[in-house]
Amino acid sequence: MKRPANEWLLFGGLLAAGGAIDTVCRLYPAELPFWLPWEFSWPVFLATALILVWFWRGWNRVAVAERPAIWRAASFLIGVLSFYIVLQTHVDYLAQHMFFVHRWAHFVLHHAGAFLIALGAGGPLLRAGMPVFLLPVVDAKPVRRAVDFLQHPAIAPLLFVALLYFWLIPAIHTRVMLDVNLYDLMNWTMAINGVMFWSLVLDGRAKPPARLSHLMRAAMILIIELPQMVLGAVLSLSMTDYYPVYEICGRILPMTALNDQHYGGLIIWLPGTLTSFAAMIAVLWTMRINEERAEASRA
Repeated sequence: MKRPANEWLLFGGLLAAGGAIDTVCRLYPAELPFWLPWEFSWPVFLATALILVWFWRGWNRVAVAERPAIWRAASFLIGVLSFYIVLQTHVDYLAQHMFFVHRWAHFVLHHAGAFLIALGAGGPLLRAGMPVFLLPVVDAKPVRRAVDFLQHPAIAPLLFVALLYFWLIPAIHTRVMLDVNLYDLMNWTMAINGVMFWSLVLDGRAKPPARLSHLMRAAMILIIELPQMVLGAVLSLSMTDYYPVYEICGRILPMTALNDQHYGGLIIWLPGTLTSFAAMIAVLWTMRINEERAEASRA
């Protein structure tokens, strides 16, 4: 009975902390420092806090030999905190008023931050640290089937590119930027899809037990790269303002609409390409390590 009591005590503490932050954000929006939320989000706060707690618990519960390398743990934590920064600080306020900042935020959610979380390979620690009563939910057949479908090698790269394009369709983007619920949905889908995709590509294991061979992972990287380059090139070279919604929201930096759009296109084009390049290096490195282990086991 002790552990369930501790779980409820922890959750109560998180609710109290979240309530305090929410109250401060509501009462003193103009006086808030940059690192506090512009618009407090309970789902983001609880997800971040619980992930960090479960990761810490898992680290202490598993055997030392089962812990990931320190650099992987650091990668995971930096990735989680990067999500929190773009969603729960005044970075989110800037992203609602500047297209290129919005592109930087989505680059973190869909690429850089998700890449770091996947590279951290924190899944086993999270599982070891979460409450026992949640394990049947995680292991439920509907959940497993949904994950298997979304991470199917034919679906994963298509969905990765499709979400990027879909949320940038001008009419849809305009609607999303004016609807807080759709805005949150957009951010959650980009973050979750990014973690799921890069977890496939950056799995440190060979197949099996990994889902994909190293050749298939390299192919997926190439599949997503060209559409991103095309989209980035179109936005960074076009002389048409596709997103006048930022004029409605009110740009807060002295920048023309086209310059804002061009910088946003370059963020999709160049950092996105560099992320794919880094992923390819990671796949080749993982392949070499696994080949060396296989040769050592045969010797």
